[in-house]
Amino acid sequence: MARDCEGFSRRDFIKVGSAGLLGMTLPQLLQYEAQAQNNAQNRTTRRAQSVIMVWLAGGPATIDMWDLRPNAPEGIRGEFREIPTSAPGINICEHLPQMARVMDRTTVVRSLAHTIPSHGPATVFMTTGNRPTPAIQYPAMGSLVTRLMPAAAGVPPYVTFTELRNGSAGQAGYLGTAYNPFIVEGNPNTPQARNAPPTAAALRVRGITLPTNFTLDQLENRDRLLRTFDETFQDVDRNADLVGGLDAFHQQALEILRSDKTRNAFALDREPESLRQRYGTTPFGQGALAARRLIEAGVRFTTVSLGGWDTHGQTFNAHRTRLLPQLDQVLSALIQDLSDRGMLENTIVYCAGEFGRTPRINGNAGRDHWARSMAVVLAGGGFRRGYAHGTTDTSGMAPATEPCTPDDVCSTIFNQLGLDPHQELNTPTGRPITLFREGRVIPRLIG
Repeated sequence: MARDCEGFSRRDFIKVGSAGLLGMTLPQLLQYEAQAQNNAQNRTTRRAQSVIMVWLAGGPATIDMWDLRPNAPEGIRGEFREIPTSAPGINICEHLPQMARVMDRTTVVRSLAHTIPSHGPATVFMTTGNRPTPAIQYPAMGSLVTRLMPAAAGVPPYVTFTELRNGSAGQAGYLGTAYNPFIVEGNPNTPQARNAPPTAAALRVRGITLPTNFTLDQLENRDRLLRTFDETFQDVDRNADLVGGLDAFHQQALEILRSDKTRNAFALDREPESLRQRYGTTPFGQGALAARRLIEAGVRFTTVSLGGWDTHGQTFNAHRTRLLPQLDQVLSALIQDLSDRGMLENTIVYCAGEFGRTPRINGNAGRDHWARSMAVVLAGGGFRRGYAHGTTDTSGMAPATEPCTPDDVCSTIFNQLGLDPHQELNTPTGRPITLFREGRVIPRLIG
């Protein structure tokens, strides 16, 4: 099993299952969500309704992607050349030609920096918007969105196609397990999946399906749900006597369990084959397509991931042959697809990793961990289009203008969701916690 430089493997990432499967039943989850609808305070003007986070696990060499240094000294400048884009004045890597065509719909933040060059803690910082501390586990952005923005009926609010490193990254932290993500399983590109009938979805959300002839005890038994995940819904509607005896929240739970919305979102064969090919037939590509379909169904926050960016050796070869072609195809297809469907204005696409790589190239033709300068890409949701925010110094070592931090970016994303980034939520013990305790909204990122 592949492991990165700190010994983490994909299996070390979060395996929380659905929120309803770890100490909290789905009816209880719904009850908490209903209560949450009345607790959001100090709302700002909402531009976006949902977020798709494209996570580049391992630390991408953004100096070779979004912020090249062609005039830097040898040993710092990389092997790739710049190419112009559809956004005047913004050049990016030659191995991102499809992204170059959609840069007029994106913002690239080139002056992002923090001080944590370790995978796990940096992932927590980037995905929660709060610097990690032993005193408290901060919730992921998706969990905060789940807490503060009600999802459409019949769909889970927060879905992840990835497993983020570190036991707390991607999870709900002090909010509790009710706000953990629902995790997608399956591969839509096996021959069996492509030939399967629509009822046999290749992609499944753990905990959303039940077997036939289920009972209320089975509904509330997390182990039974896990073992019998995604079998059949054919007999659910015949159990009217069971449904009739449930309170309102149990009935809502059953509506999610038997809703067609989530299953239909995973029916990727309903998309034109040309569109599926545009995203690519990799799990990353098809996951991004499914994420778009989930957003259409009413899901608020989804995460898809491409790993392998921890390139201490042969960075340029890995980026040229394996990493950048996939990212270029999938991210550009997602932005273009959302734009074509009129969804980009109310959907934020956020592409980031835990940190960047060292400007100085090491003796193995690689770049090492570097958090003091990095870049991320944003699109949609009212963010400026065709804009590059900030600059780095001549060697790419640190921000030179418009410096910002992960909590600033997260605060700005929440501002665009109509959520006050400085509002407080209470822990289970009643302690008030500011969403992003040091974050500030960056006005220049907003269109």
